[in-house]
Amino acid sequence: MGEISQLIRKYFPSSNGELRFGGIRSSALASKYGTPLFVYDSSVMERKLSQLREVLPPEFAISYSIKANPNATILGFFLKKGCGLEIASAGEFYQADRAGCSPERMLFAGPGKTEAELEYVLARGIGETHVESLREAERLNRICRRLGIRANVAIRVNPNEEAQGGAMRMGGKSAPFGVDEEDLDVVLGSILAEDCLHLRGIHLFSGTQILDAETLLRQYRNGLEIARRVARRLGHPLHTVDFGGGLGIPYFAHEEELDLVRLRVGMADLRMEIHSDELFSGTQFLVEPGRYLVGEAGVYVTRVNDIKVSRGKKYVILDGGMHHHLAASGNLGQTIKRNYPIAVLNKLDSPAVESVELVGPLCTPLDVLGRSVHLPETTVGDLVGVFLSGAYARAASPLGFLSHPSPPEIWVESGRDSIIRSRGVFEDYLADQHVKLIPVKEP
Repeated sequence: MGEISQLIRKYFPSSNGELRFGGIRSSALASKYGTPLFVYDSSVMERKLSQLREVLPPEFAISYSIKANPNATILGFFLKKGCGLEIASAGEFYQADRAGCSPERMLFAGPGKTEAELEYVLARGIGETHVESLREAERLNRICRRLGIRANVAIRVNPNEEAQGGAMRMGGKSAPFGVDEEDLDVVLGSILAEDCLHLRGIHLFSGTQILDAETLLRQYRNGLEIARRVARRLGHPLHTVDFGGGLGIPYFAHEEELDLVRLRVGMADLRMEIHSDELFSGTQFLVEPGRYLVGEAGVYVTRVNDIKVSRGKKYVILDGGMHHHLAASGNLGQTIKRNYPIAVLNKLDSPAVESVELVGPLCTPLDVLGRSVHLPETTVGDLVGVFLSGAYARAASPLGFLSHPSPPEIWVESGRDSIIRSRGVFEDYLADQHVKLIPVKEP
Protein backbone atom coordinates (compact mmCIF):
# COMPACT_ATOMS: atom_id res chain seq x y z
CA MET A 1 0.00 0.00 0.00
CA GLY A 2 3.06 2.26 0.22
CA GLU A 3 3.03 3.37 -3.43
CA ILE A 4 -0.77 3.77 -3.39
CA SER A 5 -0.73 5.92 -0.24
CA GLN A 6 1.95 8.11 -1.77
CA LEU A 7 -0.03 8.49 -4.98
CA ILE A 8 -3.21 9.42 -3.12
CA ARG A 9 -1.44 11.96 -0.89
CA LYS A 10 0.14 13.56 -3.95
CA TYR A 11 -2.85 13.84 -6.28
CA PHE A 12 -5.98 13.32 -4.17
CA PRO A 13 -5.06 15.02 -0.88
CA SER A 14 -8.65 15.57 0.31
CA SER A 15 -9.09 11.80 0.71
CA ASN A 16 -9.63 10.62 4.27
CA GLY A 17 -10.55 6.96 4.54
CA GLU A 18 -12.28 7.17 1.16
CA LEU A 19 -10.90 8.41 -2.14
CA ARG A 20 -12.12 11.90 -2.99
CA PHE A 21 -11.84 13.78 -6.25
CA GLY A 22 -11.71 17.50 -5.51
CA GLY A 23 -13.46 16.80 -2.22
CA ILE A 24 -16.18 14.60 -3.78
CA ARG A 25 -16.41 11.09 -2.36
CA SER A 26 -15.91 8.28 -4.86
CA SER A 27 -18.98 6.51 -3.40
CA ALA A 28 -21.11 9.60 -4.19
CA LEU A 29 -19.94 9.55 -7.80
CA ALA A 30 -20.55 5.80 -8.04
CA SER A 31 -24.08 6.21 -6.69
CA LYS A 32 -24.85 9.12 -8.97
CA TYR A 33 -23.46 7.74 -12.23
CA GLY A 34 -23.27 3.98 -11.65
CA THR A 35 -20.27 1.69 -12.01
CA PRO A 36 -17.95 1.03 -13.70
CA LEU A 37 -16.85 4.54 -14.64
CA PHE A 38 -13.79 6.69 -15.29
CA VAL A 39 -13.23 9.78 -13.16
CA TYR A 40 -10.80 12.54 -14.17
CA ASP A 41 -9.58 15.23 -11.78
CA SER A 42 -8.76 18.39 -13.74
CA SER A 43 -6.51 19.71 -10.95
CA VAL A 44 -4.04 16.90 -11.65
CA MET A 45 -3.89 17.83 -15.35
CA GLU A 46 -3.41 21.48 -14.38
CA ARG A 47 -0.54 20.51 -12.10
CA LYS A 48 1.18 18.34 -14.69
CA LEU A 49 0.93 21.00 -17.40
CA SER A 50 2.33 23.65 -15.06
CA GLN A 51 5.23 21.39 -14.11
CA LEU A 52 6.07 20.73 -17.74
CA ARG A 53 5.94 24.42 -18.62
CA GLU A 54 8.37 25.15 -15.77
CA VAL A 55 10.79 22.60 -17.24
CA LEU A 56 10.60 23.69 -20.88
CA PRO A 57 12.25 26.87 -22.21
CA PRO A 58 9.82 29.55 -23.46
CA GLU A 59 10.71 28.67 -27.08
CA PHE A 60 8.99 25.31 -26.64
CA ALA A 61 5.29 24.88 -27.40
CA ILE A 62 3.13 21.98 -26.19
CA SER A 63 0.72 19.99 -28.36
CA TYR A 64 -1.43 17.50 -26.48
CA SER A 65 -1.42 14.07 -28.11
CA ILE A 66 -5.09 13.18 -28.58
CA LYS A 67 -4.50 9.42 -28.74
CA ALA A 68 -3.85 9.34 -24.98
CA ASN A 69 -7.43 10.39 -24.25
CA PRO A 70 -9.65 11.99 -26.91
CA ASN A 71 -12.52 13.17 -24.71
CA ALA A 72 -13.74 16.55 -25.96
CA THR A 73 -13.70 18.13 -22.48
CA ILE A 74 -10.04 17.15 -22.04
CA LEU A 75 -9.18 18.55 -25.47
CA GLY A 76 -10.97 21.77 -24.62
CA PHE A 77 -9.14 21.99 -21.30
CA PHE A 78 -5.72 21.92 -22.99
CA LEU A 79 -6.80 24.25 -25.78
CA LYS A 80 -7.83 26.85 -23.19
CA LYS A 81 -4.38 26.49 -21.63
CA GLY A 82 -2.74 27.45 -24.92
CA CYS A 83 -1.78 23.99 -26.18
CA GLY A 84 -2.08 22.74 -29.74
CA LEU A 85 -3.23 19.21 -30.60
CA GLU A 86 -1.40 16.31 -32.23
CA ILE A 87 -3.64 13.99 -34.22
CA ALA A 88 -3.07 10.57 -35.80
CA SER A 89 -6.22 10.09 -37.89
CA ALA A 90 -8.99 11.96 -39.67
CA GLY A 91 -11.26 10.86 -36.82
CA GLU A 92 -9.02 12.67 -34.35
CA PHE A 93 -9.08 15.73 -36.61
CA TYR A 94 -12.87 15.63 -36.40
CA GLN A 95 -12.76 15.35 -32.60
CA ALA A 96 -10.23 18.18 -32.33
CA ASP A 97 -12.36 20.33 -34.62
CA ARG A 98 -15.49 19.68 -32.54
CA ALA A 99 -13.57 20.60 -29.39
CA GLY A 100 -12.87 24.02 -30.90
CA CYS A 101 -9.33 23.61 -32.19
CA SER A 102 -8.55 25.57 -35.34
CA PRO A 103 -6.88 23.37 -38.02
CA GLU A 104 -3.77 25.59 -37.92
CA ARG A 105 -3.09 24.37 -34.37
CA MET A 106 -3.14 20.69 -35.37
CA LEU A 107 -0.26 18.42 -36.38
CA PHE A 108 -0.96 15.15 -38.22
CA ALA A 109 1.49 12.29 -37.69
CA GLY A 110 1.22 8.54 -38.11
CA PRO A 111 2.07 5.80 -40.62
CA GLY A 112 -0.50 4.59 -43.12
CA LYS A 113 -2.50 7.79 -43.58
CA THR A 114 -5.04 7.05 -46.30
CA GLU A 115 -5.62 9.27 -49.32
CA ALA A 116 -9.12 10.03 -48.06
CA GLU A 117 -7.78 11.09 -44.65
CA LEU A 118 -5.12 13.30 -46.18
CA GLU A 119 -7.58 14.98 -48.52
CA TYR A 120 -10.00 15.52 -45.63
CA VAL A 121 -7.47 17.33 -43.42
CA LEU A 122 -5.69 19.20 -46.23
CA ALA A 123 -8.96 20.61 -47.55
CA ARG A 124 -9.65 21.96 -44.07
CA GLY A 125 -6.28 23.66 -43.62
CA ILE A 126 -4.35 21.31 -41.32
CA GLY A 127 -1.41 23.15 -39.75
CA GLU A 128 1.28 20.60 -40.54
CA THR A 129 1.37 17.05 -41.94
CA HIS A 130 4.28 14.83 -40.96
CA VAL A 131 5.57 12.74 -43.84
CA GLU A 132 6.48 9.12 -43.07
CA SER A 133 7.62 7.84 -46.50
CA LEU A 134 8.46 8.82 -50.07
CA ARG A 135 5.13 7.42 -51.26
CA GLU A 136 3.26 9.54 -48.74
CA ALA A 137 5.09 12.64 -49.96
CA GLU A 138 4.06 11.84 -53.53
CA ARG A 139 0.48 11.22 -52.41
CA LEU A 140 0.38 14.53 -50.56
CA ASN A 141 1.67 16.41 -53.57
CA ARG A 142 -0.90 14.77 -55.86
CA ILE A 143 -3.78 15.67 -53.53
CA CYS A 144 -2.56 19.26 -53.13
CA ARG A 145 -2.33 19.66 -56.89
CA ARG A 146 -5.90 18.43 -57.21
CA LEU A 147 -7.10 20.79 -54.48
CA GLY A 148 -5.03 23.71 -55.74
CA ILE A 149 -3.26 24.24 -52.41
CA ARG A 150 0.26 24.05 -50.92
CA ALA A 151 0.66 21.93 -47.81
CA ASN A 152 2.92 22.58 -44.83
CA VAL A 153 4.87 19.37 -44.15
CA ALA A 154 7.54 18.06 -41.81
CA ILE A 155 9.56 14.88 -42.15
CA ARG A 156 9.19 12.38 -39.36
CA VAL A 157 12.65 10.93 -38.75
CA ASN A 158 13.41 7.49 -37.33
CA PRO A 159 16.69 8.34 -35.54
CA ASN A 160 19.67 6.04 -35.33
CA GLU A 161 20.45 3.72 -32.44
CA GLU A 162 22.52 6.14 -30.36
CA ALA A 163 19.69 8.19 -28.86
CA GLN A 164 17.21 5.46 -28.01
CA GLY A 165 15.45 4.60 -24.77
CA GLY A 166 12.06 4.22 -23.10
CA ALA A 167 9.64 1.42 -22.31
CA MET A 168 8.35 1.27 -25.89
CA ARG A 169 11.00 2.12 -28.45
CA MET A 170 9.69 3.42 -31.75
CA GLY A 171 12.96 4.44 -33.37
CA GLY A 172 16.55 3.29 -33.85
CA LYS A 173 15.49 0.02 -35.47
CA SER A 174 13.45 -1.23 -38.38
CA ALA A 175 10.03 0.41 -37.95
CA PRO A 176 6.96 1.62 -39.85
CA PHE A 177 7.37 5.01 -38.16
CA GLY A 178 9.01 7.79 -40.11
CA VAL A 179 11.96 7.96 -42.48
CA ASP A 180 15.18 6.22 -41.43
CA GLU A 181 17.82 8.82 -40.58
CA GLU A 182 20.21 7.37 -43.16
CA ASP A 183 17.57 7.91 -45.90
CA LEU A 184 16.74 11.45 -44.87
CA ASP A 185 18.66 13.19 -47.66
CA VAL A 186 16.85 11.23 -50.39
CA VAL A 187 13.41 11.99 -48.95
CA LEU A 188 14.37 15.60 -48.34
CA GLY A 189 15.40 16.01 -51.99
CA SER A 190 12.16 14.48 -53.19
CA ILE A 191 10.01 16.80 -51.07
CA LEU A 192 11.96 19.88 -52.13
CA ALA A 193 11.34 18.93 -55.75
CA GLU A 194 7.55 18.89 -55.23
CA ASP A 195 5.96 22.25 -56.01
CA CYS A 196 2.91 21.73 -53.76
CA LEU A 197 4.81 20.82 -50.59
CA HIS A 198 6.29 23.41 -48.24
CA LEU A 199 8.86 21.72 -46.00
CA ARG A 200 8.72 23.44 -42.61
CA GLY A 201 10.35 21.08 -40.16
CA ILE A 202 11.23 17.69 -38.77
CA HIS A 203 9.57 15.45 -36.23
CA LEU A 204 11.47 12.95 -34.06
CA PHE A 205 9.84 10.23 -32.04
CA SER A 206 12.20 7.65 -30.61
CA GLY A 207 10.04 6.03 -27.95
CA THR A 208 7.48 6.49 -25.24
CA GLN A 209 7.12 6.07 -21.48
CA ILE A 210 10.62 7.44 -20.81
CA LEU A 211 11.41 7.91 -17.12
CA ASP A 212 15.09 8.82 -17.46
CA ALA A 213 15.88 12.51 -17.96
CA GLU A 214 19.26 11.76 -19.53
CA THR A 215 17.63 9.61 -22.19
CA LEU A 216 15.25 12.42 -23.11
CA LEU A 217 18.07 14.98 -23.21
CA ARG A 218 20.18 12.69 -25.36
CA GLN A 219 17.30 12.35 -27.81
CA TYR A 220 16.75 16.11 -27.89
CA ARG A 221 20.43 16.78 -28.59
CA ASN A 222 20.38 14.19 -31.35
CA GLY A 223 17.29 15.92 -32.73
CA LEU A 224 19.13 19.24 -32.84
CA GLU A 225 21.91 17.67 -34.91
CA ILE A 226 19.40 16.30 -37.41
CA ALA A 227 17.65 19.69 -37.55
CA ARG A 228 20.98 21.43 -38.26
CA ARG A 229 21.65 19.00 -41.08
CA VAL A 230 18.28 19.76 -42.70
CA ALA A 231 18.58 23.54 -42.14
CA ARG A 232 21.99 23.57 -43.87
CA ARG A 233 20.48 21.74 -46.83
CA LEU A 234 17.64 24.27 -47.00
CA GLY A 235 19.92 27.24 -46.51
CA HIS A 236 17.69 28.69 -43.78
CA PRO A 237 16.35 27.77 -40.31
CA LEU A 238 13.49 25.31 -39.99
CA HIS A 239 10.11 26.65 -38.94
CA THR A 240 9.43 23.75 -36.53
CA VAL A 241 11.43 21.11 -34.70
CA ASP A 242 9.10 18.60 -33.06
CA PHE A 243 10.68 16.37 -30.41
CA GLY A 244 7.55 14.21 -30.13
CA GLY A 245 6.28 12.84 -26.84
CA GLY A 246 7.95 10.22 -24.69
CA LEU A 247 7.65 11.67 -21.18
CA GLY A 248 6.59 8.84 -18.88
CA ILE A 249 4.85 8.29 -15.56
CA PRO A 250 5.68 5.52 -13.05
CA TYR A 251 3.08 2.75 -13.25
CA PHE A 252 4.65 -0.12 -11.38
CA ALA A 253 6.48 -0.80 -8.12
CA HIS A 254 10.11 0.34 -8.09
CA GLU A 255 9.68 2.67 -11.09
CA GLU A 256 11.05 6.13 -10.37
CA GLU A 257 9.45 9.42 -11.44
CA LEU A 258 11.03 11.43 -14.23
CA ASP A 259 13.58 13.76 -12.60
CA LEU A 260 12.19 17.17 -13.51
CA VAL A 261 15.01 19.05 -11.79
CA ARG A 262 17.61 17.27 -13.91
CA LEU A 263 15.48 17.74 -17.02
CA ARG A 264 15.09 21.46 -16.31
CA VAL A 265 18.86 21.92 -15.99
CA GLY A 266 19.47 19.98 -19.20
CA MET A 267 16.83 21.97 -21.08
CA ALA A 268 18.45 25.23 -19.94
CA ASP A 269 21.75 24.02 -21.44
CA LEU A 270 19.90 23.03 -24.60
CA ARG A 271 18.39 26.51 -24.80
CA MET A 272 21.85 28.11 -24.64
CA GLU A 273 22.95 25.84 -27.49
CA ILE A 274 19.90 26.87 -29.54
CA HIS A 275 20.47 30.59 -28.94
CA SER A 276 24.10 30.38 -29.99
CA ASP A 277 23.29 28.85 -33.39
CA GLU A 278 21.94 30.99 -36.25
CA LEU A 279 20.47 27.84 -37.83
CA PHE A 280 17.78 27.95 -35.11
CA SER A 281 16.90 31.63 -35.46
CA GLY A 282 13.13 31.88 -35.19
CA THR A 283 12.60 28.11 -35.01
CA GLN A 284 9.56 26.91 -33.02
CA PHE A 285 10.38 23.88 -30.86
CA LEU A 286 7.64 21.69 -29.48
CA VAL A 287 6.80 18.49 -27.63
CA GLU A 288 3.70 16.28 -27.89
CA PRO A 289 2.98 14.76 -24.46
CA GLY A 290 -0.16 12.74 -23.83
CA ARG A 291 0.22 10.20 -21.04
CA TYR A 292 2.37 12.58 -18.98
CA LEU A 293 -0.41 15.18 -18.86
CA VAL A 294 -3.48 13.00 -18.27
CA GLY A 295 -2.39 9.56 -17.05
CA GLU A 296 -2.30 10.30 -13.32
CA ALA A 297 -5.53 12.33 -13.40
CA GLY A 298 -7.80 9.35 -14.08
CA VAL A 299 -9.13 6.49 -11.94
CA TYR A 300 -11.17 3.55 -13.22
CA VAL A 301 -13.84 2.91 -10.54
CA THR A 302 -15.48 -0.53 -10.36
CA ARG A 303 -17.70 -2.29 -7.83
CA VAL A 304 -17.26 -5.72 -6.28
CA ASN A 305 -20.02 -7.93 -7.66
CA ASP A 306 -19.07 -11.34 -6.26
CA ILE A 307 -16.38 -13.09 -4.23
CA LYS A 308 -15.45 -16.75 -4.50
CA VAL A 309 -12.69 -19.18 -3.62
CA SER A 310 -11.47 -21.66 -6.21
CA ARG A 311 -8.93 -24.30 -5.15
CA GLY A 312 -7.43 -22.13 -2.47
CA LYS A 313 -7.34 -18.90 -4.44
CA LYS A 314 -9.68 -16.00 -3.67
CA TYR A 315 -11.31 -14.20 -6.59
CA VAL A 316 -12.89 -10.76 -6.30
CA ILE A 317 -15.19 -10.35 -9.29
CA LEU A 318 -15.75 -6.77 -10.45
CA ASP A 319 -18.39 -5.23 -12.68
CA GLY A 320 -15.67 -3.83 -14.98
CA GLY A 321 -12.62 -5.33 -16.63
CA MET A 322 -10.36 -5.54 -19.65
CA HIS A 323 -13.07 -4.44 -22.09
CA HIS A 324 -12.84 -0.98 -20.48
CA HIS A 325 -9.19 -1.03 -19.41
CA LEU A 326 -7.14 -3.32 -21.60
CA ALA A 327 -3.83 -1.83 -20.45
CA ALA A 328 -4.46 -2.65 -16.77
CA SER A 329 -5.16 -6.27 -17.71
CA GLY A 330 -1.66 -6.53 -19.17
CA ASN A 331 -2.92 -7.22 -22.68
CA LEU A 332 -1.68 -3.97 -24.21
CA GLY A 333 2.07 -4.36 -24.61
CA GLN A 334 3.08 -6.10 -21.37
CA THR A 335 5.11 -9.29 -21.76
CA ILE A 336 4.61 -10.20 -18.09
CA LYS A 337 1.45 -9.02 -16.31
CA ARG A 338 2.22 -6.32 -13.75
CA ASN A 339 -0.41 -4.67 -11.61
CA TYR A 340 -1.39 -1.03 -11.91
CA PRO A 341 -1.80 0.71 -8.53
CA ILE A 342 -5.11 -0.60 -7.12
CA ALA A 343 -7.02 0.19 -3.93
CA VAL A 344 -10.37 -0.41 -2.24
CA LEU A 345 -11.57 3.18 -2.48
CA ASN A 346 -13.94 3.10 0.50
CA LYS A 347 -11.39 1.41 2.80
CA LEU A 348 -8.24 3.49 2.37
CA ASP A 349 -7.50 3.43 6.11
CA SER A 350 -7.90 -0.34 6.44
CA PRO A 351 -4.76 -2.50 6.45
CA ALA A 352 -4.10 -4.98 3.65
CA VAL A 353 -4.86 -8.43 5.09
CA GLU A 354 -5.39 -10.66 2.05
CA SER A 355 -4.04 -11.46 -1.38
CA VAL A 356 -6.71 -11.74 -4.07
CA GLU A 357 -7.19 -12.03 -7.82
CA LEU A 358 -9.16 -9.08 -9.21
CA VAL A 359 -11.11 -10.21 -12.26
CA GLY A 360 -13.76 -8.71 -14.48
CA PRO A 361 -17.12 -10.03 -15.71
CA LEU A 362 -15.97 -11.32 -19.12
CA CYS A 363 -15.93 -14.95 -20.20
CA THR A 364 -12.19 -15.06 -20.83
CA PRO A 365 -9.19 -15.85 -18.59
CA LEU A 366 -7.58 -12.68 -19.94
CA ASP A 367 -9.99 -10.52 -17.93
CA VAL A 368 -7.70 -9.97 -14.93
CA LEU A 369 -7.11 -6.46 -13.58
CA GLY A 370 -4.86 -7.54 -10.72
CA ARG A 371 -2.95 -10.69 -9.77
CA SER A 372 -2.10 -11.40 -6.12
CA VAL A 373 -3.15 -7.91 -5.06
CA HIS A 374 -2.78 -7.15 -1.33
CA LEU A 375 -6.00 -5.50 -0.15
CA PRO A 376 -8.11 -4.95 2.97
CA GLU A 377 -10.81 -7.56 3.53
CA THR A 378 -13.15 -7.01 0.58
CA THR A 379 -16.91 -7.37 0.57
CA VAL A 380 -19.57 -7.26 -2.14
CA GLY A 381 -20.44 -3.64 -2.87
CA ASP A 382 -16.97 -2.24 -2.16
CA LEU A 383 -15.46 0.12 -4.72
CA VAL A 384 -12.15 -0.87 -6.30
CA GLY A 385 -10.13 1.75 -8.16
CA VAL A 386 -7.42 1.31 -10.77
CA PHE A 387 -5.20 4.38 -10.67
CA LEU A 388 -3.15 5.96 -13.49
CA SER A 389 -6.10 5.42 -15.81
CA GLY A 390 -6.32 8.79 -17.52
CA ALA A 391 -4.37 7.72 -20.62
CA TYR A 392 -4.61 4.71 -22.94
CA ALA A 393 -7.38 3.17 -20.84
CA ARG A 394 -10.92 3.56 -22.19
CA ALA A 395 -9.60 4.87 -25.52
CA ALA A 396 -7.36 1.81 -26.06
CA SER A 397 -9.84 -0.90 -25.04
CA PRO A 398 -12.19 -3.31 -26.86
CA LEU A 399 -15.38 -1.61 -25.63
CA GLY A 400 -17.65 -3.76 -27.80
CA PHE A 401 -16.39 -7.09 -26.44
CA LEU A 402 -19.34 -9.15 -25.12
CA SER A 403 -21.62 -6.12 -25.69
CA HIS A 404 -21.33 -4.73 -22.18
CA PRO A 405 -22.23 -1.03 -21.86
CA SER A 406 -19.27 1.31 -22.25
CA PRO A 407 -18.33 3.20 -19.06
CA PRO A 408 -19.22 6.87 -18.58
CA GLU A 409 -16.51 9.47 -18.03
CA ILE A 410 -16.83 11.99 -15.20
CA TRP A 411 -15.02 15.33 -14.99
CA VAL A 412 -14.26 16.94 -11.64
CA GLU A 413 -13.24 20.59 -11.57
CA SER A 414 -13.37 23.14 -8.75
CA GLY A 415 -15.29 20.74 -6.51
CA ARG A 416 -17.99 20.02 -9.10
CA ASP A 417 -18.64 16.86 -11.07
CA SER A 418 -20.17 16.53 -14.52
CA ILE A 419 -20.63 13.74 -17.01
CA ILE A 420 -18.52 14.23 -20.14
CA ARG A 421 -19.34 10.95 -21.86
CA SER A 422 -22.49 8.98 -21.12
CA ARG A 423 -22.75 5.25 -20.64
CA GLY A 424 -23.04 3.99 -24.19
CA VAL A 425 -23.36 1.23 -26.77
CA PHE A 426 -25.90 -1.00 -25.06
CA GLU A 427 -28.30 1.77 -24.03
CA ASP A 428 -27.80 3.46 -27.40
CA TYR A 429 -28.68 0.22 -29.13
CA LEU A 430 -31.87 -0.19 -27.10
CA ALA A 431 -32.80 3.43 -27.76
CA ASP A 432 -32.28 2.93 -31.49
CA GLN A 433 -34.49 -0.16 -31.46
CA HIS A 434 -37.17 1.77 -29.57
CA VAL A 435 -37.07 4.57 -32.12
CA LYS A 436 -37.44 2.07 -34.96
CA LEU A 437 -40.63 0.74 -33.39
CA ILE A 438 -42.28 4.17 -33.39
CA PRO A 439 -44.40 4.59 -36.54
CA VAL A 440 -43.26 7.43 -38.77
CA LYS A 441 -46.10 9.64 -39.99
CA GLU A 442 -45.86 10.52 -43.63
CA PRO A 443 -46.21 14.24 -44.38
